[in-house]
Amino acid sequence: MSESSRVLNPILRQRLMSAAEAAALIRPGDNVGMSGFTGSGHPKAVPSALARQIEHAHRCGERFKVGVWTGASTAPELDAALAQVDGIELRLPYQSDPVCRERINAGRMEYLDIHLSHVAQFVWSGFLGHLDVAVVEVAGILEDGRLIPAASIGNNKTWLDQADRIILEVNGALHPGLEGMHDIYYGTNLPPQRQPIPLTRPDDRIGEPYFRCDLDKVVAVVETHGPDRDTRFTPPDEASRRIAGHIIDFLQHEVKKGRLPRELLPLQSGVGNIANAVMAGLQDAPFENLTAYTEVLQDGMLALLRSGKLRSASATALSLSSDALKEFQRDLDFYRSRIVLRPQEISNHPELVRRLGVIAMNGMIEADIYGNVNSTHVLGTRIMNGIGGSGDFARNAWLSIFMTPSTAKNGAISCIVPMASHVDHTEHDVQVLVTEQGLADLRGLSPKQRSHAVIENCAHPDFKPLLRDYVRRALEGGSGRHTPHLLREAFDWHLQVQAGGRMGDPKTRTA
Repeated sequence: MSESSRVLNPILRQRLMSAAEAAALIRPGDNVGMSGFTGSGHPKAVPSALARQIEHAHRCGERFKVGVWTGASTAPELDAALAQVDGIELRLPYQSDPVCRERINAGRMEYLDIHLSHVAQFVWSGFLGHLDVAVVEVAGILEDGRLIPAASIGNNKTWLDQADRIILEVNGALHPGLEGMHDIYYGTNLPPQRQPIPLTRPDDRIGEPYFRCDLDKVVAVVETHGPDRDTRFTPPDEASRRIAGHIIDFLQHEVKKGRLPRELLPLQSGVGNIANAVMAGLQDAPFENLTAYTEVLQDGMLALLRSGKLRSASATALSLSSDALKEFQRDLDFYRSRIVLRPQEISNHPELVRRLGVIAMNGMIEADIYGNVNSTHVLGTRIMNGIGGSGDFARNAWLSIFMTPSTAKNGAISCIVPMASHVDHTEHDVQVLVTEQGLADLRGLSPKQRSHAVIENCAHPDFKPLLRDYVRRALEGGSGRHTPHLLREAFDWHLQVQAGGRMGDPKTRTA
């Protein structure tokens, strides 16, 4: 133990060991709860050591796989390292790693894509099986054994409570100023013992700044010194800026109509460049004193906090670029008073989202002309990343907004299609669709009215005539006129892409 060690508890000092020694305590068939959420707070050393252990076992002819449960996506040294050695039996609840994605879509890894708000209660109820090991990164261990959380909370409270064995990674590279930013709520229960969660404003603190931990369950402590994954964002392109502009114009319209207050309602924004573009657009919008109740705090929200546009932000994780992280660390006292990091069972809690009246803005892969949204699957069968928290927010938000460029693959693919090839968010949960072409407000519209709004406002001009023709022919010769479809060609566009062609090409129509 170094003089600068952050392991202050004398009992846990006796359990310091190397990552390889700690990984050796994980057995074939174990379910392992790993910390980490969108690249922050993941263990830096034990997963790679476990991957080497698994690779050695496979060379010796032994079968060695584990279940990997996380908060959300992690980093290559966790997901990719274990996937490359075929060490993952089942992965849940969300991932964004290319190696994992390839293994899942090739049928070499099972994947359970579930709402992020469901994970904790599924584990507590035993629905997912038994949690054998927790591997959790922390920023330090206090003298009394309480744990200082890292840059994400995710499902760590549940992992620490439910696992038989706990491995702690204490990361000395984490800024000590993180201490005090967290709010760990210990009041959730399973039915019928559930009580109302006493959170009425996005910046309320209702819990504790530290994790509690049964020291008897801690089998290893590993000291590390490594950075979180560097989240890179490209500057907003023209399509992203236009999408952001449409959303901001819409929010201004809602304020004028009296449906939103001047300071809006708490903002939730998904991960990615379009989401950051919307946040950038809010810098110049006529809104002040904003709040955020979201799952991930990205560069755009950090900039809004810095400018004073955003009063406070509640999330379960930070996901910052290297430049934004430097800014965050330079003025951490300022941000600590304005940012609250919570367990994801609270940040994504459907009742809280509904009660606070969140404005939810999330990305999608495609939407169909009736407002059904596919946010997870390419051509209906190949998983991209997962549903993440978008369903937690979309179903319960005051405003549920989904956004995407109108085309993909250099214009060969329309992101507005006759029928979505996979549905994550039904027409009943989707209120607003936005592309760079425009915005369709679907509230109060019948299916035929929605189809007109989506085609005319969101579809790319190259595909509008084809979509209009589809609806016209479906009305004339389809099996019903409430939600008109031509079932023999509803997925023609997807089949054309699968065959290597372009969507909407009449020469490759399959019907």
